[in-house]
Amino acid sequence: MTQPELTVGSPRHHWPFSRGLVVESLVNAGASAPTAAAVARRGEGQLRFSKRSPVSPEELQALMVEVAHDVAGEEVAQAAARQTPAFVDILVRAKKGTLPFSRGVLARTLEDTGLSPRDAYAVASAVDVELRQAGVRELGVEALDAMTERTLAERYGEHLRLTYRFLQRNRGRLGVVSADGGTPSPFSKGLLVQSLLAAGVAPDVARKVARVTQRDLRGSEDRVVTRRAIREKVEALLRDEVGPDVSARYRLLRLVRRPPRPLVVLLGGVSGTGKSYLAAEIAYRLGITRVVSTDSIRQVMRAMVSPALVPTLHASTFNAWEALIPPGEPRPEHPTEGALLAGFRDQVGQVSVGLGAVVRRSVEEGASVVLEGVHLVPGYLRAEAYAGAIVVPMLVVLRGEDEHRRHFESRDQETAASRPLHRYMRYFREIRTMQRFLEDLAAREDVPLLDALTLDESADQAVDVVLRRVMAALTPDERAALLGEEDKAAGR
Repeated sequence: MTQPELTVGSPRHHWPFSRGLVVESLVNAGASAPTAAAVARRGEGQLRFSKRSPVSPEELQALMVEVAHDVAGEEVAQAAARQTPAFVDILVRAKKGTLPFSRGVLARTLEDTGLSPRDAYAVASAVDVELRQAGVRELGVEALDAMTERTLAERYGEHLRLTYRFLQRNRGRLGVVSADGGTPSPFSKGLLVQSLLAAGVAPDVARKVARVTQRDLRGSEDRVVTRRAIREKVEALLRDEVGPDVSARYRLLRLVRRPPRPLVVLLGGVSGTGKSYLAAEIAYRLGITRVVSTDSIRQVMRAMVSPALVPTLHASTFNAWEALIPPGEPRPEHPTEGALLAGFRDQVGQVSVGLGAVVRRSVEEGASVVLEGVHLVPGYLRAEAYAGAIVVPMLVVLRGEDEHRRHFESRDQETAASRPLHRYMRYFREIRTMQRFLEDLAAREDVPLLDALTLDESADQAVDVVLRRVMAALTPDERAALLGEEDKAAGR
């Protein structure tokens, strides 16, 4: 039979009894973990036998001390009596009111000093134990800060103590405004890290630069800073950490992340080249929130159009040719190149209607988008048809057949065979023929190729292409508006 729930508190406000908090309290009092667990079990048993529920925190502490005297000895019992047990909140007085002390909140603040999450939580736990062992039930935020500073100095030295004091004396969110003013927006370390990664900065360096930027800007007298101040601080840190080339690339990328027209990235390539992963990485680096697969557009169109009306739409690109074989005629094991490409082009033409609609919607909404898929064939979606956007086409290719096969094998394992390997291997020859066709078109249409190296290398290639294409696509007025604003902000 289920035992009745034990609770702690008063009849009007109570919470579940926790044996773990009793154990934690006894360990703080000097008991070993096995002894603390034995005391907690006996105390819980006595409460259940006496049917005392709810029990007040004072009664629970008295019972814990009584049992500890018998099981753990006089010294532990006296320490348990003097302390503030773990099942009692320590209250912190601040200007905005009184709140319970939280190790998690203090740990997150300590992370801003440069500590790892584990080390930050260890310091917060040490502060919590010291307060409880001293029997503190309530204290001011200044006393808590002083104890935290002392703990930091003892563990890590004077530098971290002073860093923590600096942060605490500059509490509050940092506002960021453009050169022309306007409503401030909160400073975000995450967004800054994202833009640094896109500029080719190593993750550890990006996080360090973002953390130092936030710390230093928090130290300014003004609680609102301009984007120029952030840019100058970041560029200076980058020059010191990784050199002037990356610093310059970061500045250029900042301009591209705020384009005067929506950015439409078209990432084409045959099956198995890793387009989906690469598209997500490119979108992340460029700060674009929309990623659309051509397969999803095709699936929507399939739901609206019957196979009898458009048979090629209901096949895969590499076997759409089969839908063009007249009824009654035998189907060869492999098509001629002409038949293969005829089926492929037919499906691409159908799906391109939907893709064009997606691009037009992005232009209307002023939102950038990354489109990825085999249907993004060079020459089908032309930049001049979408004057309200900056269109950047690219083609992902795998040069070697062995590498291409390995990509299919990896995808088969990662997707739990939801995209079966044998099906793609059956049409592998057709897929390679389609890639050669796409490469020829890309050469004629001046579409850059991405060689599908590692994900990071391909993403770096793609970002470089976007940077060059965007700067080349800017009108003189747009270039003056973007670069002129930066020059004006720099005092030139």
